[in-house]
Amino acid sequence: MADRVTVIGWDGSPLTAAARSALAAATLVAGAAHHLALPEVPPAAERIRLGSVALAARRIAGHRGTAVVLADGDPGFFGVVRTLRSPEFGLEVEVVPGVSSVAAAFARAGMPWDDAQVVVAHRRTLRRAVNVCRAHTKVAVLTSPGAGPAELGLLLEGVHRTFVICEELGTARERVTVVTSDKAVDHTWRDPNLVIVIGGPATAAEGGGWLAGRDPSTGPRGWALPSGVYGAAMGEGEGELLRSAQLARLGPRVGDLVWDIGSGSGAFATEAARCGAAVIAVDRDPEACGRTTLAARRFGVQLQVVHGAAPHVLENLSEPDVVRVGGGGATVVSAVADRRPQRIVTHALTRPAAERIGRDLTEHGYEVRCEFVQSVELDTRAWTERERSVAFLLSGTLSERSQ
Repeated sequence: MADRVTVIGWDGSPLTAAARSALAAATLVAGAAHHLALPEVPPAAERIRLGSVALAARRIAGHRGTAVVLADGDPGFFGVVRTLRSPEFGLEVEVVPGVSSVAAAFARAGMPWDDAQVVVAHRRTLRRAVNVCRAHTKVAVLTSPGAGPAELGLLLEGVHRTFVICEELGTARERVTVVTSDKAVDHTWRDPNLVIVIGGPATAAEGGGWLAGRDPSTGPRGWALPSGVYGAAMGEGEGELLRSAQLARLGPRVGDLVWDIGSGSGAFATEAARCGAAVIAVDRDPEACGRTTLAARRFGVQLQVVHGAAPHVLENLSEPDVVRVGGGGATVVSAVADRRPQRIVTHALTRPAAERIGRDLTEHGYEVRCEFVQSVELDTRAWTERERSVAFLLSGTLSERSQ
């Protein structure tokens, strides 16, 4: 095992005295090509081109001597320190941090970033990173080959965002470019790069907030809020009890894309967005689309509103994780099931309709649940019945093996 392992964060500025001292004593140095070309790297030291961090860690673990790992930015922030400290390698490391690439990018843009989301985009996480960009007004995306600015712009089709693209930060080839998301698709961008994605109104509290990223305490407390909060009468299937049950069944979360088909007042779409999920709200009624847009604006959330009739309008939408079908019945539910979201929730007003939807979901491979939900609102002044609603709540869950 290496006698000593020091991880040095490099941000393009001159190395600190501690970093120079560690490099001077190194018998093995691992890093990218531009790190290994630094004049402070001892000529006699063994050099490892850093591709797979796990492979480098294995080499370091078997090295007898002093090892140094050079990495861009702050190596403890989505960086190599996590892998090096993995129990399988048994390495104890000292860290000399640099300015993180996220901090450097926002500094180049002259913007604060305590209200920003930070995500990593690999080929396997690209879609979820894009969903965060859909749902939030300020996101820093740490990219990788095959999951860069062009791919982000391509998957954000239909959603307007501004990209601040920072290429090769800290080097002589550093370049910062501001383009709209649709224009990013037309260029070839140099690696490594980081993208700041901006869209919608700023939501940070004046003078700064108290929690980095999205402040969960904004807006009214609670879920399935009364119809009066949305300034519109609730349609069929939008009652508070049914809406809260639908949210519980779907469990929308950060990184998800939710379809709300038949958005009506916009209540469900808005509340799913308040959970941090990206939302596409669909309705064939232009007035309903307007109400949904207004509700989202009132609560300060980001969502995409699509005017059109399901199931045809669904064909060109991005792939969903979870779906609420508020209108359209069995035909729309079947079309949604063909797209294989992990969860689907809907309702029916009669048992035959519920049975038809349930059979169709079962045939598509979903595990189906159905509950008869009854809600009775009482006037607490006289304790008399004010309003009664009943519905069959159906939900379908796809096992991970079936996706």
